[in-house]
Amino acid sequence: MIRRFEKQDLDAVMSIWLCSNIDAHAFINPDYWKKNFNLVKKMIPQAEVYLLENNHEIKGFIGMIENKIAGIFVNKSDRSKGIGTELLNFAKKYHKKLYLSVYEKNERAICFYKKAGFKIETTDIDEDTAQKEYIMLWEQE
Repeated sequence: MIRRFEKQDLDAVMSIWLCSNIDAHAFINPDYWKKNFNLVKKMIPQAEVYLLENNHEIKGFIGMIENKIAGIFVNKSDRSKGIGTELLNFAKKYHKKLYLSVYEKNERAICFYKKAGFKIETTDIDEDTAQKEYIMLWEQE
């Protein structure tokens, strides 16, 4: 079931956020994510966040800022089970156009988004990490 974020979900969401970022971005020092933890924790309740839960356990979530996907995060043990796809398809139902940023070295995420119909539009450098990133776009046909 996909539902909107509620404030009592914050600790579980932040745990998924931190573990997912450290795991998916081995090319970035884990301290970067830890240093940003409190800032993100303050921002999550203000963002448009949807959770996928099963038996009252949060399996993953998607963060949106208008047409931008701020991120899709899934518990490590629940990856490759269609949760990310389900969250992405949920966002596609309500938007005709979506875009996101993904690090060039995050090949798994790039493959996931390409399979979902996203195309690389431009490249950029993330100022905070000095990592090359792609801006990817999906448009409803």
